[in-house]
Amino acid sequence: MGENLIVIGRISRPHGVKGEIRIEYFNPEDPHFFSRYQMIFIQGDQGSPQPYRPIKIRPHKHYILVTLEGIRNKEEAERLRGNLVLVDPAGLPPLEEDEYYWHEILGMRVVTEQGGDVGKITDILHTGSNDVYVVNKGKKEFLIPAIKDVIIAVERDTRTMVIRPLKGLLEEDDL
Repeated sequence: MGENLIVIGRISRPHGVKGEIRIEYFNPEDPHFFSRYQMIFIQGDQGSPQPYRPIKIRPHKHYILVTLEGIRNKEEAERLRGNLVLVDPAGLPPLEEDEYYWHEILGMRVVTEQGGDVGKITDILHTGSNDVYVVNKGKKEFLIPAIKDVIIAVERDTRTMVIRPLKGLLEEDDL
């Protein structure tokens, strides 16, 4: 089961003394969606993801505060600091056409509409107005804005993104 799980956040630290944790949730657009998860998994540096049932969930500033079943005090919560929060993708809401989850985009190969190899998406920056894809090719790094003028096609089956670079975004020798 752990192989199919996707990362939705990271535990930043305990909150208070009763075992509540503060989670940096990677869906800043809809912090209330976190309350739909019946079960989350917490993955540390070693071992397999451990299941936890959220008991109480509330947004707080740019974070989600969560009380987990079995975590009763600050010391137990402290042991979870820095760990990843994962969920089963079956629990994710359906998307509209031309919408994608970050886990679908990360690792995609990026090519120009002429077939030039730009590289692989290694990170996504959330800027507020639109996401920006960080694409790496060797030692080169490109920032590709996730806008309709640039993204021509996203092919889930081949894990390929086709782009039409704006003027100045890529140089001829970059490809």
